[in-house]
Amino acid sequence: MTSRVRAHTRTGTGRALTGGLAALGLTLGMIMASGASAHAATWPTANGSQAVTKTIPLSGTKDYGMKRLYGSGDLGTSGQSENQKPILDLAPGTVLKNVIIGAPAADGIHCEGSCTLQNVWWEDVGEDAATFKGSSPSNVYTVSGGGAKEAGDKVFQFNGAGTLNVSNFAVRNFGKLVRSCGNCKTQYKRTINLSDIEATYKGLAIVGINTNYGDSATLKRITIVGDSGKKIVPCQKYIGNNTGKEPTTNGSGPDGTWCKYSGSDITYK
Repeated sequence: MTSRVRAHTRTGTGRALTGGLAALGLTLGMIMASGASAHAATWPTANGSQAVTKTIPLSGTKDYGMKRLYGSGDLGTSGQSENQKPILDLAPGTVLKNVIIGAPAADGIHCEGSCTLQNVWWEDVGEDAATFKGSSPSNVYTVSGGGAKEAGDKVFQFNGAGTLNVSNFAVRNFGKLVRSCGNCKTQYKRTINLSDIEATYKGLAIVGINTNYGDSATLKRITIVGDSGKKIVPCQKYIGNNTGKEPTTNGSGPDGTWCKYSGSDITYK
C-alpha cells in the first residue's frame, strides 16, 4: 500500500444521504439529477451499536439493519498506521448491507474477492474504509450507495485485480476516494468505474490509477461541492511499482485511455 500522507486536518461533521432513502427507492444519482442539494441531507441514524474486538468473518449475505459497528481492544484505533486488521473480513461473493462503521474503525472492511457493499457508511475512516483484494481479473467489487467521511488518506484501497464499481456514494473530508495500489508487491491491471458521486471539499483526488499497469478509471456524474478553487483532482495518474517505493505522478486529467471522462462529467457546486 502507498505510504500515508495526511491530506488535511479532520474537521467538521460530514453530511450525506440517509439510509432511509433506500427504503424510498431513491439514490444519490436521482437526487443529483433533480438538482436537489444532496449534501444537505443528514447522516443515517444507527439502529444500535456493537463493539468489535476481533475481526468478524462474513460470507453469503449479511444485513445489519443499520447497526453501528466500531472497533475495541486490538481494533480500537482510527489511526493511519499500516497493516491494521479490519472490522469485517468478507469472503469472495459476500454481500454486505445496511451497516455503519463507526469510530474507532481500524482498517474498515476487507473484500478477499468479489463482493458487494450496499448502503454501507463510514463515520470516521481509519486506515482505509475498504480494501479490495483477490488475484483474479474476473473479480468484481461493487459499492452501491452509502458514504464515508473524515478519511485522512484513502477511502477505497484497490489492491487486487479486476473491476471496482462505485455508484451513488457520498464522500466528505478525504484524501482520495479510490486509489489503485501504487506500490503493492504484486501488481495488476485494475478497472475503476465511478458514477453518481458527491465529493465535498476538503479532498485531494477522486481517483488515482497506475498508467504503467494499464489501469483505467471512468467517471460519470461526479459532483464536487465547496471546492471553489478546483483543488480536488478528478483523476490522478501515477507510475506504480512493486518495490514498495512511493509512486511518482504521471499527469492528470482526461485522456480517453486511462482517465475516461469529459468536462461535462464533473459538476461543481
